[in-house]
Amino acid sequence: MPRTDVPEVPGVLAAADVAATARSIAAVQEGSGAVPWFPGGHTDPWDHVESAMALTAAGLRDEAAAAYDWCRRTQRSDGSWPAKVVDGGVGDPTTDTNFCAYVAVGVWHHLTCTGDDEFARRMWPVVRAAIDLVLDAQTERGEVAWARGGDGTWASEALLSGCASIHQSLRCALALADHVERPQPDWEVALGRLGHALRAHPEAFTDKSRYSMDWYYPVLGGAVRGPAGLDRIHRRWPEFVVDGLGARCVDDRPWVTGAETCELVLSLDAVGEAVLGRELLAAMQHLRDPGGSYWTGYVFTDGKRWPEERTTWTGAAVILAADALSRTTPASAIFRGDGLPLGLAPVGTGCDCDTYVTGVPG
Repeated sequence: MPRTDVPEVPGVLAAADVAATARSIAAVQEGSGAVPWFPGGHTDPWDHVESAMALTAAGLRDEAAAAYDWCRRTQRSDGSWPAKVVDGGVGDPTTDTNFCAYVAVGVWHHLTCTGDDEFARRMWPVVRAAIDLVLDAQTERGEVAWARGGDGTWASEALLSGCASIHQSLRCALALADHVERPQPDWEVALGRLGHALRAHPEAFTDKSRYSMDWYYPVLGGAVRGPAGLDRIHRRWPEFVVDGLGARCVDDRPWVTGAETCELVLSLDAVGEAVLGRELLAAMQHLRDPGGSYWTGYVFTDGKRWPEERTTWTGAAVILAADALSRTTPASAIFRGDGLPLGLAPVGTGCDCDTYVTGVPG
């Protein structure tokens, strides 16, 4: 039987604390199943799925199932979702490839936690359509354009953090394909090409190195692991981590953010630095509201929380980090990548470098 324990990290978060955070997310969920950023805010597909994952991990399975049903019912005919949905209407019609791909991570997470095969088979067409759409935006070299506008044209830019997240999504999508006995060899090739681009071709991505997500996401998304992953994390640690407070969102701003801090915790756990991750999770608890929700960030030079929002996805990141560190649910290893497909070595990338194996998780 699937476990229903609620994650806890002794000395940092009790199970009751995590349950309260999950309830704070569920309290924002709309009747449609959508989970907006905060009451009255917009819903985007990526953060919606992140919140659904947290609901599953904390045992709120019915609420999580409603969130995934929202994904199924609102998916557009081409496999995408709008970048923003407000009160059930389209707030921004842009197709963001990372936003669309992330449903695969959520579905695999829910299946791993619950063992619900019927759910997996119901959601398989949703994941298949989303991933096929995303891979339409992949270049020969391997990177994936970040968005498609209303005119149907793919953007000329690829984003490192977004592509690293898509790398994780492809691994989960392939695991789901194996589960439902629908092998997708083209996806395996696409995963290999994307991993190659992430490890070997920094020039493929728009430079956003001042943002912490570009620092840790290649590790979090599974493209860079082992000694290469550790080196990447430790190299820029002093630029982004503020002792006792958490991780900066941007290296030149005095602003620490809860979600980025917790994603860094997940990245640390993935490369065997769980003790350091626990310290970071403890450090960001100053963002916790007594009701269990979390403020988005804190400007430490002013001593002010900013923006003045308690976002569902920040609380969700806390729950997922707590689960990873505590090894509570069967899906706690999803970002460690245990058992997830690695993809096939790329061919026809247009380069002669030999870096496919560098940093690949074992």
